[in-house]
Amino acid sequence: SLGNLEARRDWGFAGDYVRAMWLMLQQDAADDYVIATGVSHAVQELVEIAFAHAGLDWREHVRTDPALLRPAEVDHLIGNPAKAEAELGWRPSVDFEGLVRMMVDADVER
Repeated sequence: SLGNLEARRDWGFAGDYVRAMWLMLQQDAADDYVIATGVSHAVQELVEIAFAHAGLDWREHVRTDPALLRPAEVDHLIGNPAKAEAELGWRPSVDFEGLVRMMVDADVER
């Protein structure tokens, strides 16, 4: 069961974020950066891609539960990585669909 399938988030690959941290540490002076993909996707998109990759119809397995809705939910979260891109030369290497497929594959391997 899931709550709000329409909530949008800026999901990214941890390995990309670690690479961004390493690049930050290579700078002469400390600074603040937003590390994000700059693209948001709905929870439902994640579910659709994950279940399709597993060869399943998500509608047969996923239910929404109003009890899981957050009272102070922020419906749309997205980061702006422009400064990290410009100053660090950082860009994410794994797109959303690739990330979801990696997660499903890792889960299936367990």
